[in-house]
Amino acid sequence: MDEVSAGAPRDPGSSAPERGKGGGLRRFLRRMASSKAELEAEELQKTTGDEGATPITDCGERKRHCVAGTLRTVTLRPRGGAPALEAELYDGTDVINLVWLGRRKIAGIDPGRRLRAEGLVSLQDGRKVMFNPRYELRGGS
Repeated sequence: MDEVSAGAPRDPGSSAPERGKGGGLRRFLRRMASSKAELEAEELQKTTGDEGATPITDCGERKRHCVAGTLRTVTLRPRGGAPALEAELYDGTDVINLVWLGRRKIAGIDPGRRLRAEGLVSLQDGRKVMFNPRYELRGGS
């Protein structure tokens, strides 16, 4: 049996199994069997990871996190008599509500827009919420 050092080139005709061989067909079949929502969620998760953000499912209560995703809904809901702009951010894993107190409208905060937000995560009525987050508008919409 021949010994090959770690730095030596491999013989192109070797019979060792190639990593990922047949992966293209497998990926194609999985994409065909997946729903549109599942494919969108998978793509969002990938882009969120590329931006260095924490997946929303991994965000712990009373900790600062950076999250990124797409705004699903934007609504105006008064809180204690004062206006509050609420936006639902989805990253493919979970949803977090972003709330800007004292605001009726923020330019660029519209459904379908990609956004990156940073702030303290809290729980309110069993849902993750971030009040007055720092945000950065991303491409999209």
